[in-house]
Amino acid sequence: MSRAAKVVSAIAVDDLTARQARAEHKRLKAEIAHHDKLYHEQDAPEISDADYDRLRQRLKAIEERLPELVDSTSPTQTVAPTPTTAFAKVRHGRPMLSLDNAFSDEELQAFLDRVRRGLERETDLAADAEIAFACEPKIDGLSISLRYEDGEFIVGATRGDGTTGEDVTANLRTVKDIPHRLRGTAPRALDVRGEIYMERKAFQQMNERQEAAGEKTFANPRNAAAGSLRQLDAGITATRPLRFFAYAWGEAEPRSWKTHSAYLGLLKEWGFKVNPLSQLCRTADEVRAFYRRIAVERPSLPYDIDGVVYKVDRIDWQERLGFVSRAPRWAIAHKFPAEQARTRLNGILIQVGRTGALTPVADLEPVNVGGVMVARATLHNADEIERLDVRVGDMVIVQRAGDVIPQVLGYVPEERPKKTHKFHFPTHCPCPLHTEVRSEEGGVVRRCTGGLECPFQQVERLRHFVSRNCFDIEGLGGTHIENFWRDGLLKIPGDIFRLPDRVDDIRRREGWGDLSVRNLVAAIEARRTITLDRFINAIGIPLIGEATAKILAQEYGAADAWLAEMLQAAAERTKAPEPAKKEKAATEVGPSYGRLCNVEQIGVTTADAMCAFFGEGHTIEIIRDLLGQLTVQPVERRAVAADAKLRDKIVVFTGELASMTRDAAKARAEELGAKVTDSVSKKTSLVVVGENAGSKARKAAELGIQTMTEAEWLAFSAGS
Repeated sequence: MSRAAKVVSAIAVDDLTARQARAEHKRLKAEIAHHDKLYHEQDAPEISDADYDRLRQRLKAIEERLPELVDSTSPTQTVAPTPTTAFAKVRHGRPMLSLDNAFSDEELQAFLDRVRRGLERETDLAADAEIAFACEPKIDGLSISLRYEDGEFIVGATRGDGTTGEDVTANLRTVKDIPHRLRGTAPRALDVRGEIYMERKAFQQMNERQEAAGEKTFANPRNAAAGSLRQLDAGITATRPLRFFAYAWGEAEPRSWKTHSAYLGLLKEWGFKVNPLSQLCRTADEVRAFYRRIAVERPSLPYDIDGVVYKVDRIDWQERLGFVSRAPRWAIAHKFPAEQARTRLNGILIQVGRTGALTPVADLEPVNVGGVMVARATLHNADEIERLDVRVGDMVIVQRAGDVIPQVLGYVPEERPKKTHKFHFPTHCPCPLHTEVRSEEGGVVRRCTGGLECPFQQVERLRHFVSRNCFDIEGLGGTHIENFWRDGLLKIPGDIFRLPDRVDDIRRREGWGDLSVRNLVAAIEARRTITLDRFINAIGIPLIGEATAKILAQEYGAADAWLAEMLQAAAERTKAPEPAKKEKAATEVGPSYGRLCNVEQIGVTTADAMCAFFGEGHTIEIIRDLLGQLTVQPVERRAVAADAKLRDKIVVFTGELASMTRDAAKARAEELGAKVTDSVSKKTSLVVVGENAGSKARKAAELGIQTMTEAEWLAFSAGS
């Protein structure tokens, strides 16, 4: 079960004190605003739709308990962020509102009951009278409004904040499903509303083309549709496979239709595409049956949906029921739970990472899971394969964790073939060197001993170097890295900054033209200045990740000072007797080594790994080569108030956090003065334990370190 499907592991809203409720209300508003901005303006969401819905549900529950917290800035009273200034603004003739959500049959029934009570109160509806609902799949795309005057398409806009959207008329004119002129007789002035989307197959093909060209790829069809529509160059939008379904209206003068279903019929007459699965349901049982049918058909649909929408069919009844804050009382979206699928495990592949770690990957019969075709899923490590007891040939259950990361949950015992064999983890690297594999870090990680001689590690280190949290060089994706490495254009990171001198060689390669070469050179030149923490993270030191790189950068300040200290620590460690790390204090080995051991999240094991890394002459040549081509900026030390609750404390978050993102939790801890790290040691002050916590929680218990549940952390951090 994914985090999105679990019960929120935080203090129940009814159990919050008034002070805690106010603090959490403020935090939730800020977090939802952050995710709204990412989703609506940047087309780059950090969390799944299900996790986002959970944040809004909790905020709504707090406001229902304490109505005085509701104001005009609350996400429950608004639709989306104010549009950015990249496009001209368009004011909608009638607001484009969102829908309330139902996540269970009980919540659906509550909606149906509210509709009936409202109509009985506002009309002469009999207690046993039929209420028909227009039902349709909820397309996972981008809502837009199209303005037609005298049948001509005049202007098109995104929803924006519901009142004002962005003018994307030129881009919408390139979408083949949008008629430039309506057929037949239409209202003199008409706003047609609907959803821009991208079919899954077209999305996959577009991503393949983007990857081959070294350009940005998209996480899912919704992001691809939104990003394509919001291009400043309509010529780019024209090359993207966008589609459109119409389903609603804004202004309509004059309006002739009396039911929603009749309007859908008119849309087809005017030349629009209407979802063919739309259906008029006349009873509550028919509504539920529609939901179940669409849920079954969902994996086979050519486009993504995340639920179904129910609307009272009669327009006069819609008008009687009216609206509440940001949503109509006469409509609701019934969301689907996180999706799972069953498929065949065809094999278990071994991938070699940049540090030589061997990771098993499930090779699956391709299956649609939550709108994405999944053919690979991580199996994490040898221990996980042993725990799951999955075998080649098994029918396995796959789920996209948080609706994003594919994972294997287990196998179906009754469908296991008669002759299967346990998987035996390789003892030698699958690289051409076939070097020995050794177990490290308590036996969990198994690593190739070939080091930088292993070609797999060379390529993965280069991929890591250009990745988002390192040098973030656009246009130099994984495929280009591998091809450039194979053909000798790249061997070490410094070669990336010599590519501008080899533009003629690149231009002669297939798929590279003048524009793509110029863009690549510009992206490389833009990264010749970088902060020290990104530099440290990029060079691929074993056991050092993004968080530890920031700590090291703050500890040592400038690049020259940091490198000098690392070289001195490596020299001191080399001269010390082998058992020194166990029998002598680190400071007795040498001052630089001792200082390194005492940096938060380092310790003796990580310090020794770093010293081994900096003890290799080839490594130092690579780093100095890089430093000669770059300007590395120091990282400023973060100012912490003297009375900060967690000043100088070291905090670790482990497990799945249900009511906040990991980044939001870390940010709050840092606001309170803490240093947030990724591993538990004797120096750790506090471990916040979420759901499915593993070895870090156990280690904290063994070391006697204070722990908090997520609920306790929320109360503690809110009470400052």
